[in-house]
Amino acid sequence: MTQAHRSAAFSELMAVRAMPAPGAGEVTITGSDPFYRTPFRVGETAAAVLAATGVAANDLWQLRTGRRQAVSIAVPEAAATLRVVDYTRKRDTDGQYRRPPISDSMKHMAMVTQPWPTADGRWFLPHFNLPHLERRVLDVLDCESTPASVSAAVARWDADVLETTIAEARACGGKVRTREEWLAHPQGAYLAARPVVEVTKVAEGQPEPLPPGDRPLSGARVLDLTRILAGPTAGRTLAEHGADVLMVTAPHLPQVPEYVRDLSHGKRSCFLDLRHADQASRLAALTREADVFVNGYRPGQLGERGFGLEDLARLRPGLITVSVSCFGSGGPFAGRAGWEQIAQSVSGIAHTHGQMTGADGPKLAPAPICDYLTGYLAAFGTLLALARRAREGGSYHVQASLCQSAMFYQRQGLLSSFNHAPEQLTEAELEPLYVCEDSSYGNLLTLGPVLRLSETPCQWALPTPKLGGDPPEWLARGAALPALARA
Repeated sequence: MTQAHRSAAFSELMAVRAMPAPGAGEVTITGSDPFYRTPFRVGETAAAVLAATGVAANDLWQLRTGRRQAVSIAVPEAAATLRVVDYTRKRDTDGQYRRPPISDSMKHMAMVTQPWPTADGRWFLPHFNLPHLERRVLDVLDCESTPASVSAAVARWDADVLETTIAEARACGGKVRTREEWLAHPQGAYLAARPVVEVTKVAEGQPEPLPPGDRPLSGARVLDLTRILAGPTAGRTLAEHGADVLMVTAPHLPQVPEYVRDLSHGKRSCFLDLRHADQASRLAALTREADVFVNGYRPGQLGERGFGLEDLARLRPGLITVSVSCFGSGGPFAGRAGWEQIAQSVSGIAHTHGQMTGADGPKLAPAPICDYLTGYLAAFGTLLALARRAREGGSYHVQASLCQSAMFYQRQGLLSSFNHAPEQLTEAELEPLYVCEDSSYGNLLTLGPVLRLSETPCQWALPTPKLGGDPPEWLARGAALPALARA
């Protein structure tokens, strides 16, 4: 029996799939945790989700060809994808590839976006990414954007009051809770009763066979309206299986360049400013010819622009709408925006990680583990929905969230020993995984797809694009694109 069949995480995902189990030997997971210095089974959980996406891609491949293929993943490689920024190298003028420096803005964000003690003996994490959201937090705290000033300001508040006040200001932050406190909270209890990724039929329709092609997602068209990690990871994962993924953003929307660089491989990028009627109309036209619409906006925000769930289903019957959020599909916090660090804080991960690593208080895990896992879960749900649409028809809503991912990690149990974890792949391990590309960011070496399928290898057809560098239009279905070369 392969390790996949012994994995509780993999079994839970197969229950979401709700089909006969993969045949013996179809899925192989090798290796084990720890990879990072954390008690959570980060690599094994990520490997289980990536393996599940392979099974879901296999379901589509079987609909195309009648055949299934072997799926394999190595735990250390899966874990490494949760910190792809560690592995991107840019060729300098001397011809050598070196890791680009982390931007000052990212370093600063990491310093202040930490758990800080509150007046009532608890801890609270305010989030400072993106200038407009940082301004809202600073206005609530009435402080400067420095660790000392933020710490002093948070110390004047009770944690629950600050959490509510931050939310009312449409800013981002979260009270640090234990796992038990989160599961007893109405939001945690709501999520605990829901599947880790939700796939819901929202309208009936005729079955839609897959267009011709030699990849599981050949001919599938994906609109990617997401930024910063989880949503872009979902789109990139779909591109690895052959989808035409068109990123839609606008010049005024803030971005984190490192994340655009590392999570846009295989995609194209266009600008459409939805504040202008003609550009919103162009998005509607693209939607009518799309198969998947991935939304990473604050819950409800796209609905205000005419692109809510019901609007999208009317525009394009048979559309797979994918919602990526922090707090999930319902519950008292569902309308709140959030980030990786907030999900770790509210759900119990930061508390447990700090406690078991001997920190003075709660501590964030050493990678954005929820962001990437949520992206993979969203891609898994999308693949399942596309297969259901092909078999039985209908429009579907796929929902994945950072907090569900945090809870999924915690369901896998804890490691008792993890201080010897390597935390990075060696250069020898990386060499066969690197992809070389000429992009708008220069000549790059980057960690390529690590999931292995025996007949349709996961690969990117396009280098990471320049934001807004492509026209807002679809490629011709069946257009052949060469795969980027492994280094």
